[in-house]
Amino acid sequence: MSSSTLAIGNRGLNTVITRFFGTVARAYDAAPLQHFVYRPPQDEMVAELRAAGSRRIADIGCGTGILTTRIQRELRPEAVYGIDASTGMLAQARARSTEVTWLKSAAEHLPLDDGALDAVVTTSAFHFFDHPVALREFHRVLAPGGLVAIATMLPNSPTSGPIQRLTRSTLSPAHAPSEKETRKLLEDAGFEVVKQRKIHRPMPQWLIPDGITVGRRR
Repeated sequence: MSSSTLAIGNRGLNTVITRFFGTVARAYDAAPLQHFVYRPPQDEMVAELRAAGSRRIADIGCGTGILTTRIQRELRPEAVYGIDASTGMLAQARARSTEVTWLKSAAEHLPLDDGALDAVVTTSAFHFFDHPVALREFHRVLAPGGLVAIATMLPNSPTSGPIQRLTRSTLSPAHAPSEKETRKLLEDAGFEVVKQRKIHRPMPQWLIPDGITVGRRR
């Protein structure tokens, strides 16, 4: 399969996902969904950024901007970017905060200069990306020593199956990498993995089994 054919397939997949999330943007903000599904990994991201003292931060696949706005409000960084490919999601995000720089873009083509950031985070979105291409972009926009933190659902769980069926295509069959696969993806992209753990949740781990991987740009 040629690289051009693969690129066309990935663009088509991204278009389907982008339209889907543009449609469901309002439902995404529902309080129970946010509290039980998205809040735990977001809490861990804020803690990682605070511990690292990160000052120039991008939230990739930011959705309606809940985490991005928390980063701005709680950490007061020098610059914070919320980046998403969905127009509908970004409309919700822009209404949430005028202090964040909101950018419409896919994770695989970030509209940022080389070395512009010292932290890149993404929560509950990595399974939608072209992993190697997105990680090369993360590496490019980070300064040496910069932080990358990825929280993503792990495969082979009751809840990961429906997501994988939604996003599966003949060109991109796997979208929820295991912890071991995520580690190798980061290392291949030029990162040193410094920690990897399950997300702590106030519910049985098997219900939403997700994890966080943290690395540093070499």
